[in-house]
Amino acid sequence: MWSVRSRERRAPGAGSPHKVTAVTVTVVGVGADGWDGLSPSAQEAIRRAKVLMGSERQLALVPDTAAERVRWPSPMLPALPALMAAHPDACVLASGDPMFYGIGATLVRLLGPENVTVVPHPSSLSLACAGLGWALDEVAVVSAVGRSVAAVHPEVQPGRKVLVLSADARTPAEVAALLTARGYGDSRLWVLEQLAGPARRTLEGRAASWENAVVDGLNVVAVECDREGPVLARTPGLPDDAYDHDGQLTKREIRAVTLARLAPVPGQLLWDVGAGAGSIGIEWMRHHRSCRAVAVESDPERAARIGRNAEALGVPGLTIVVGAAPEALHHLERPDAVFVGGGATVPGVVEICWQALLPGGRLVVNTVTVESEGVVAGWHQRLGGELVRIAINRAGPLGGFTGWRPQLPVTQWAITKGTA
Repeated sequence: MWSVRSRERRAPGAGSPHKVTAVTVTVVGVGADGWDGLSPSAQEAIRRAKVLMGSERQLALVPDTAAERVRWPSPMLPALPALMAAHPDACVLASGDPMFYGIGATLVRLLGPENVTVVPHPSSLSLACAGLGWALDEVAVVSAVGRSVAAVHPEVQPGRKVLVLSADARTPAEVAALLTARGYGDSRLWVLEQLAGPARRTLEGRAASWENAVVDGLNVVAVECDREGPVLARTPGLPDDAYDHDGQLTKREIRAVTLARLAPVPGQLLWDVGAGAGSIGIEWMRHHRSCRAVAVESDPERAARIGRNAEALGVPGLTIVVGAAPEALHHLERPDAVFVGGGATVPGVVEICWQALLPGGRLVVNTVTVESEGVVAGWHQRLGGELVRIAINRAGPLGGFTGWRPQLPVTQWAITKGTA
């Protein structure tokens, strides 16, 4: 029996829906400047708290009170529902602005906004931009906390200013190495430690000559990308040589047209069925950091290659499912868009993709064989949509002259699912 998992609100790290009721949690942002940097309302929230929760470092930043102190366990996220149920009126300490990659946003998702009061502190982003004289609205932000530093890749563009929220003291060297490998070795780097605190310090250098100096674990990395660095745009249609592949790759021009039909939207989910080198799912995710994708590939070697491509192109969060469709599609979260790049002739593949697609979702099927063309022609006759043939010719040497070499034409069926 085929089924897909609908979207449902889940507790962070939990395997099933979890509801916590009757809570009045207060979340207070604390900077490296500690108690003296808190507003009167933040100080009052801490004074009247019966239970204080936070990391060992955060708890050490505020004076002793009569409150019970609860340190975060490791890992923290799976334990949150039980902790909140046990301490429904806790005051939670957070680093900086709790709603900026912080515990505040996690608790609001878990408990609901009506049960959480947030008292923010200036974020590390605001403090870093103030110190560097950068306009906040012109800066790209990437978090390396609990994530691969490879997520920086899409933001590395000529002249771009980027702030990287570090996971620990190793992050600055990892960012420098990434920039150098991308051809941005002349980019300027700043490491801003203990922002706003008494031990604040700023280190400065170039990516290619960055020394693995002793760095405080509480830091933010600021990057001013080399203006002459190579361009690898976020728009669809990266060069084919940006991918490691064995020939199973949706070529650049076809890829650009395909992604235009799929219409990436922030926060939405794509299934890339018969993913090959993973290019469609990867470029879908490069569109916006909140875009998600599942690459379904039956060949284990190709699946491993997809993972390497995703890491190299800055979307390490791409989900890879090793298995053949349609079986591998069972129980996946329902998608907002589906691309079928291979396997259209396999019984059940197009059917399941169409059934799983959410209302308003887009389905695109690319074919190159007469047999698969027949399949999509039948679906087009049944459901409508658009059926187009795309032919690409590339110039190449022909004797002592230049001639046109045709690529295999691609027949593409694209349709949007009704909302009725």
